Amino acid sequence: MITIVEYGLGNVRAFWNVYRQLNVEVKLAKTAVDLQGAEKLILPGVGQFDHAMRRLQGCGMLETLEGLVVRQRVPVLGVCVGMQILARSSDEGELPGLGWIDGHVRKFEPVGSSDELLIPHMGWNEVQASLNASLFNQMNEQPRFYFLHSYYFQCDRPEDVAANCVYGVEFNCAVNRDNVYGVQFHPEKSHRCGTQLLKNFAEL
Repeated sequence: MITIVEYGLGNVRAFWNVYRQLNVEVKLAKTAVDLQGAEKLILPGVGQFDHAMRRLQGCGMLETLEGLVVRQRVPVLGVCVGMQILARSSDEGELPGLGWIDGHVRKFEPVGSSDELLIPHMGWNEVQASLNASLFNQMNEQPRFYFLHSYYFQCDRPEDVAANCVYGVEFNCAVNRDNVYGVQFHPEKSHRCGTQLLKNFAEL
């Protein structure tokens, strides 16, 4: 059973549709009661860091999520801003993040006067998965995913990096520490590779 946290951010129906196509049982959680008995969690998100944290703090589910992820060690997959709020903090805002993975979210900066990056980073890009990164099982050596973001996660610990991508600079585009997973790209919009990644998460 996959439980998608519905706190007002992210295209939860896209995840729902992928899992229904995979014949994986899925449900939406809008209250703390809905989270009871969760076996795996997806934390989506779009938009701004502080806004995401305020939505999560105001939805009545944060304490239950903390209990599930931190104490019961239920696997969780953060996606896009849902990944960024796994960090301690962000250049984009002032509020603390969840701190489930040690790191800080940084803003893309221009690289040289004649090679300025277009922000946001939008479109398809290859990623280089770390060895034994279970989210990337059954994929080719450099799978492609769809990105849309202006900030990126920077892990404090190299061992928490599950995949990297290059956009002006090399950045961490997937993270994993114990039962906590995160991806900067949108697997729900990434066709075959994205479907495989969501399938891999369901089969952890």
